[in-house]
This record gives sequence, structure tokens and C-alpha cells, in this order.
Amino acid sequence: MKSRKNLTRFTYETTAFEGWRLCLSRAGTTFTRYFSDKQYGGPRKSLNAAENARTDLIQLVDNSRRVNGKLSKTTVSKGTKLLKLS
Repeated sequence: MKSRKNLTRFTYETTAFEGWRLCLSRAGTTFTRYFSDKQYGGPRKSLNAAENARTDLIQLVDNSRRVNGKLSKTTVSKGTKLLKLS
């Protein structure tokens, strides 16, 4: 499987982790979450979970207000909670 925008595939033989990494940067804040194949039951299911989380996070961040050009603390905490629930 090929990497997609804001999603990177990790498949290294020398490490225990195989799955997808979601990394989204907006207005000076970076959100990162790993979606393991083992946890979600395979590469396609982990990709679907990562894509759903990415869609929700982009919607939250792009529709939020900025304070001095940066995301507000409320938006950052909502984004962090959103990634934990995914």
C-alpha cells in the first residue's frame, strides 16, 4: 500500500510496529497518531480508521478559530481527544 496525504505506511521488518501514522500540521500545531495493523485487524482496516480520524481532525481544525495565527487551546485539546477516541 502506498502512502497518502498526511498518512504514512510503516512496514519495517526490524521493528514490532506495522501500520499507519497520521500526522497533520496546522497553524503551528502538529497532531500525530499511530494506527496499528494488529490493533485494527489488518492493513486495510487500520487505513480506514486512520482516514476517518484524518477527515474528522481536518474538519475540526480547518473550521476552528485562530488566536494570533495559532490554534486555540480548546481546539488543540479537542483534536487530541478526537485522536484518542479514534
